[in-house]
Amino acid sequence: MSSLKNCPAPAKLNLFLHVNGRRADGYHLLQTVFQMIDRCDRLHFDLRADHELRRVNDIPGVPQEQDLIIRAARLLQAEVLKRRGALPPGVDIGIEKVLPMGGGVGGGSSDAATTLMALNHLWQAGLSRQELMDLGLPLGADIPFFIFGQTGFAEGVGEALQPVAAPACWYVVVEPGVAVPTAKIFSSEYLTRDTPLVKITDFSSHYGNRQDNRGFGKNDLQQVATRLFPPVAKAVEWLGAYGDARMTGSGACVFCAFDSEAQADAVLSNVPAAWTAWKAKALTQHPIAEMLK
Repeated sequence: MSSLKNCPAPAKLNLFLHVNGRRADGYHLLQTVFQMIDRCDRLHFDLRADHELRRVNDIPGVPQEQDLIIRAARLLQAEVLKRRGALPPGVDIGIEKVLPMGGGVGGGSSDAATTLMALNHLWQAGLSRQELMDLGLPLGADIPFFIFGQTGFAEGVGEALQPVAAPACWYVVVEPGVAVPTAKIFSSEYLTRDTPLVKITDFSSHYGNRQDNRGFGKNDLQQVATRLFPPVAKAVEWLGAYGDARMTGSGACVFCAFDSEAQADAVLSNVPAAWTAWKAKALTQHPIAEMLK
């Protein structure tokens, strides 16, 4: 096989996100549930005759050498060299970018995870899922989740994952028109870091026994982002008229769950023209799984 085309890199939503503390090295201790949705970037991989790793299209504001796609490919290339004593072929990587940057939906991390999984397959590198997760973690705390490949209850810095069931539903996601830098949120004086720990059964039992449409827990980063970025606060307020609207990740995207596609469509039809908004369906597993069998 010399190429892999249309490899999906799905968005994620944080159904809740609690900050429980901070390690001595500065990393924050979190608890969250990651939910993949069917809104995806698309990546294309073509093997080269040399060993060069090249992104074949521009992404505004993201130089190739800083791109997580290229950095992930370099990490895996170095790992293959270490294991085999020879470099694998180079790769031309194209990307159709749909997911917003600075939106909290994990676009860059998802692209990097898809790159690691696709190249592991193309190069026949033989790394296990856990080995790929470990390789990707230094690049971004969300990358292991996408390689994990299913709805996950995450702890630690986001790398300690357990599978968990979440509601089968549709989401409306609003992009408020700002990019929120993750570092600015986590370094803010307004961020609390003392939310009590919950158990995976607390999340599961909430949805198993719920009598209303409100989600579990909260997003501790939301209070910071809405204070620093008023457009995020406006999006939360507007979408909150239709249900339990909350921010995903460190922002800026805001989402709300609906039981049916028709309900999501009805809300989408009312979104103010100043915003970009879209609907997406919850996924139970990473859509690349079938491609790499």
